[in-house]
Amino acid sequence: MFQHLEPYAGDPILSLNEAFQKDPRGDKVNLSIGIYFDNDGRIPVLQCVRDAEAKMLAEGGAKPYLPIEGAGAMRTAVQHLLFGTEHPAVKAGRITTLQTVGSSGGLKVGADFIKRWLPGSGVWISDPSWDNHRAMFEGSGVAVQTYPYYDAATGGVRFDAMREAIDKLPPRSVVLLHACCHNPTGVDLSPAQWRELVPLLRQRELLPYLDLAYQGYGDGIAEDAYAVRLLADSGLTFFVANSFSKSMSVYGERAGALSVVCSDAAEAELVLGQLKATVRRNYSSPAIHAAGIVSRVLGEAGLRTAWEADVAAMRARILAMRSSLHATLTAKKPGRDFGYFLSQRGMFSYTGLSAAQVDRLREEFGVYLIRSGRICVAGLNTGNVERTANAMAAVIA
Repeated sequence: MFQHLEPYAGDPILSLNEAFQKDPRGDKVNLSIGIYFDNDGRIPVLQCVRDAEAKMLAEGGAKPYLPIEGAGAMRTAVQHLLFGTEHPAVKAGRITTLQTVGSSGGLKVGADFIKRWLPGSGVWISDPSWDNHRAMFEGSGVAVQTYPYYDAATGGVRFDAMREAIDKLPPRSVVLLHACCHNPTGVDLSPAQWRELVPLLRQRELLPYLDLAYQGYGDGIAEDAYAVRLLADSGLTFFVANSFSKSMSVYGERAGALSVVCSDAAEAELVLGQLKATVRRNYSSPAIHAAGIVSRVLGEAGLRTAWEADVAAMRARILAMRSSLHATLTAKKPGRDFGYFLSQRGMFSYTGLSAAQVDRLREEFGVYLIRSGRICVAGLNTGNVERTANAMAAVIA
């Protein structure tokens, strides 16, 4: 029956992580997978999450199916987090929000919705982008193309080329944008560039689709929602998928959401109905435990304060690792500019290393990163950052 199937090559990042686990070297370093590790190389369990779960266990009770759209308390908390409690779009009911199976689930539900209700619309993603962006939209039958983004020569954004490409897109095209902490480059649009981009999106009648998986890891929780709130202020219709995997360190709980900002409350109700239909024929309803964690952490003052402090500490540790990596590389290679490690934001950075250099790092030094040269800065710590920098310096010509 299934002998005609093609073998699955495996996800390149997850496969690399599996190879790392099998590597017997005691001083190996994993900078491949997008997970935040603490200074001891462990995935932290935040105290605010422990406290939220303790309250859930103390309350006990049955565990019924959640509604298709998810828990009301979580959905409200997500809207307030992304847009602010007093935003006119929130008060007017112009935003519809689903609890989803991680932000990946939100992206896929949105992709299925676009295929069904905007069947002529293609999706444009940044060059480069997270590999699964292409896979999910193509998996829904949506054509995917790219717009210019990363400038390898400067370590910045090719904003003029990006703007020129977007200005030529057909109306109702979907433009996937990273709200902050661009994956895989760590290079973000500036507030001024966002302000310049929004009128163009409106003029060309385009549909922005924002991915916000790392809120709080860039410049701050509110600061990292700048693009989301700017688009909402503009009156544009758009999607935003967000995740709590990193910010609450709850990867396996698959805690995410999909929000759609509409022109009015009536349209938002129509969108919610069809999103529910999409979910029903997919995974039917989301997880009750994830909803309880997120709604309590965001909704209870003491837990919210503790969470914000935790996110600030994680962000500060990532920035410290960027500084240490930059300092050591600069000392080892004084004629080379590594300033991009300081200007890029979030968990990821593009190192500029070639695939051959990445292979040398893995084979000779036990330092694992994906072949594009992207590193997960959160995999560095005070015990391995100098060794990693020395290894990188050794393979740089």
